[in-house]
Formats: sequence, structure tokens, C-alpha cells
Amino acid sequence: MVTSRSKRWNGNFDSLPVEYLKAVMAKMVDYGDRVQFSRVSIGAEPSYQIITSLDKTMAFDRNHHLLRPSEEEFAGANATSVYTLDQVKAAIAGVRTASSVRGARVVRASGTPRTSAARLEEQFAAQRYEYFKNNRQTLPSTISEHSDEITTLMKQGKSVEEAFGEVLKKYF
Repeated sequence: MVTSRSKRWNGNFDSLPVEYLKAVMAKMVDYGDRVQFSRVSIGAEPSYQIITSLDKTMAFDRNHHLLRPSEEEFAGANATSVYTLDQVKAAIAGVRTASSVRGARVVRASGTPRTSAARLEEQFAAQRYEYFKNNRQTLPSTISEHSDEITTLMKQGKSVEEAFGEVLKKYF
């Protein structure tokens, strides 16, 4: 049995409780598709800010009530990477994708323009996750090690099914 003397959040996205993430996801569905957590929050669950498609932010405390954060709370090292709705869903489902194993990828900092290449990468990641989620029972457990190759095949014009099929044929 693993216990912790500290009731404070350790800053690791994977350690957030599922029930807490479900409530965060509900706010994301209502307000925006990206979230960033504060590392300076007190308690087991951190405060967080939802980032809208227009790069506006709405901050919430650990009880999911609106919050007026200090300027430093979500700046620099005081905040985590930005997580997408798909990454939060994957964490709730207990799926560790290749990107969450290496540390979550910053989707984009607030205020910076998103390139079409970045949008395309996000689409491929969403399609890969959806396919994985729907076919989890039939896929090998190590398929996530080949996510970069699957993305490369998709960039070459293959559908997500074709890309997974090629990788399966090649390695499994």
C-alpha cells in the first residue's frame, strides 16, 4: 500500500484523481478544449484554467468554482503544460499514451498563433486515440510505441485504419 503524508498535489498530471478530472472535463466541455493546472495551489487538487478557442481563460479553484487568480499563478514554472480534452479523457480512462509517458506535450502557450501543421498534428493525435479507444481489445499492448510511425503514415495520406494496419503487419 502506498501512502503519502502530504495532502498537497505533487504536480504530476497522472496523479490527479479520476473524479476530479471528470469535473475538470465537464468544465472543458462547457468552456474550452484545453486546460492548464497551477502548481502553486494548496491541497490535493490544484486550481486550473480552461483555455477557450479564442485564447481566453477562465480559472477555477479545486472545488470547480470560478477563481480570480493572481498574475503569477499560471505563469512560467507555476503552471503545468497545457493539456487537451483528449489527454484528459485518456487520463480518466487510464490510457498512457506515448506523449504522456514522456511528459505531456505543450499544445501551445496562450497568445501564440497555432500553425496549420500543429492543428494537423492534433487531428492525427485525436484520430489515433479514437481508433485506439475503439479497438483496444484487439491491439497489442505495445502499439503506442509506434505512434510516431502511425502519424507519419497518416501524413502520407493513409487513413488511421490503414496506418494501424501497416504497423501491425510490420511489427506484430
